[in-house]
Amino acid sequence: MSCFLASRPWAFTIVALLLIIILIHSANSSSQAQAAEQPKPKKAAGGPQQKAEALGIKFEKLEPGYLNRCVKSGKLLFTSGHTSKIKGRLGADLKVEDGYKAARESAVEVLRAVWNTHGTLDGLRVVKVLGCVNSHPDFIDQPKVVNGCSDLLHEIFGAKTDGWHARSALGFASLPNGVAVEVEAIFEIKD
Repeated sequence: MSCFLASRPWAFTIVALLLIIILIHSANSSSQAQAAEQPKPKKAAGGPQQKAEALGIKFEKLEPGYLNRCVKSGKLLFTSGHTSKIKGRLGADLKVEDGYKAARESAVEVLRAVWNTHGTLDGLRVVKVLGCVNSHPDFIDQPKVVNGCSDLLHEIFGAKTDGWHARSALGFASLPNGVAVEVEAIFEIKD
């Protein structure tokens, strides 16, 4: 065989190439086997409904009121304005941190209304949020207050996925019953 290879240099090149191919193939097979043994990262458990419940949000059927808390139109869910339990005026007797908590409270009520109409938070995308803040005329941090709502929606639906929404944060001279924040939202029912 060595005499054959010595008299034909091209044959030596072919044999060398075949050995290289065999070595590469065995190295790839080995690395694929190692990759198959590695545990795959787990996806985050649960959808929006499960995440909301894990945060302590309780859902139960609501009795119909004077106005509809959430209306379905086609593939959209429109909520009424939902108010916080916290009362007061931002920049006067409430600080931004108080307003943030009030906006989060309002967001919880929005989610309850959506659940009451749709039966679950799963399969939804947050489209738009309107946050109304009871504000002293000199108060300018309405967006920081309404972040209390947006942060909760991001936590439940995903900050860069179904919870990534358009938003307006506005200051008002007063809100019904002296509440600190009122929030309304639009959700899309995904296919």
